[in-house]
Amino acid sequence: MRKRPSPQGPSRSQDLWRQSATTLVALIRSGEVSSREVIDAHLARIEAVNPTLNAVTVMLLTSARETADAADAYRKKMGERDLLPLHGVPITVKENIDCLGTPTTFGLAANANALPQQDAPVVERMRAAGAIPIGRTNMPEMGLRVSTSNPFRGLTRNPWNAQLTAGGSSGGEGSAVASGMSPLGIGNDIGGSLRNPAFCCGVAALKPTQGRVPFGGAGDGFLSAQVMLTDGPIARSVADLRLVLEQVHGQHVRDPRSVTVALEGPRVPRRVAMVTSLPGTIVEPTIVAGVQAAGEALAAAGYQVEEAIPPEIELINHLWTQFQMSDLSLTAEPMRPMLSAEAAMLMDALIAKVDPTVTHAALYQERSRLGRAWAAFFAEYPIILGPVWPSAPFVHDADVASPAGADLMLSMQWFVTPGNLLGFPAVVLPTQPIDNAPMTVQLYADRFRDDLVLEAAEVIEAAFGPCTPVDPFVA
Repeated sequence: MRKRPSPQGPSRSQDLWRQSATTLVALIRSGEVSSREVIDAHLARIEAVNPTLNAVTVMLLTSARETADAADAYRKKMGERDLLPLHGVPITVKENIDCLGTPTTFGLAANANALPQQDAPVVERMRAAGAIPIGRTNMPEMGLRVSTSNPFRGLTRNPWNAQLTAGGSSGGEGSAVASGMSPLGIGNDIGGSLRNPAFCCGVAALKPTQGRVPFGGAGDGFLSAQVMLTDGPIARSVADLRLVLEQVHGQHVRDPRSVTVALEGPRVPRRVAMVTSLPGTIVEPTIVAGVQAAGEALAAAGYQVEEAIPPEIELINHLWTQFQMSDLSLTAEPMRPMLSAEAAMLMDALIAKVDPTVTHAALYQERSRLGRAWAAFFAEYPIILGPVWPSAPFVHDADVASPAGADLMLSMQWFVTPGNLLGFPAVVLPTQPIDNAPMTVQLYADRFRDDLVLEAAEVIEAAFGPCTPVDPFVA
């Protein structure tokens, strides 16, 4: 059995890379440790385990240490007064998010020198809150897969099991955070790209309500991206997810779709729809058991938990596929020369799923109708608790072993796509590991009720605790 992280408070002698971002903030603020110590501890952890996992693609040694030294000089001069919310805390950033001084590669060798002219809004706001980027993280080519590997950067491994996928497309972040290389990762999600690696690696992730966190810096993207893609955090605690959301939310001049909405909404009945079966697919018994255990934790805390299934999940998957893959078809030929043969095969298999009878006009009409149906469901059950993937993580490259990998990929996203197509907030967090493998659950709430999923996630987390960081492949 893996040892859980110690519940005891940290000291200077303990490994700082084991601590949450919230704890590190407090340690730096109090002066118990310096930002430079924290940064160096995480850089040393990267050097120790990244050769095995290949999650971090670029280390920002010089800039990170210089920024940490400046943060410590300010702390020495000013004390705790006016310190920023993430003063001196390290973060890592996925390679499709603009971060000044490093290329935005999208996992492609063709973009090895694609240096941005400014930070993406989410990185800009994290720096403004005092966070210090220490590295970039791996992703599949153009984010096409729910597994993380590419010919340019190589294969990212799952710290729990060397044979299984770390998830994707923010798989580098999932592996890095789960193994202690970073306390906070910034990724994005258009089809579970934050939630998939959180599921595979046993960490926490927040897909914010669409529009709450500004998106921009790497182009406006096609309509499906404008409607469904959002940046968000991966961490090891729900408190850290909340901390990041507090820093990055709100309207930004570079994203005309972004809005400022209060982070807290009115109180609602503490009723939970627990989803243990999904129309159109089979949920494995161990996954069901994890959902039921989380339901029991919520019930013990006073939530009313009932088994129920939200509306038309099969149709949502069909529409998500049409939306995403019809847009993908428009970029296929310009992208093809930059892709590996495996990625191109998967792309073609996904494009083959396009139903020409589903027009964008019809899709938008159905999306609006489904949004109303789910809003009515949330009026009865303000929180939905369910699985992330319906089955355990697959072995590396099973999604590109043949054209049938497209079906495997889409089947894994069966309860992921509602959050993207309809714009809902979602939290993924771990429960009790089973047979040396992490178990996670997913929480949904209505648009702009990120507070509800975070609150319920904190209850579940209190029952089970974190199961990371872990040393790679240690039984």
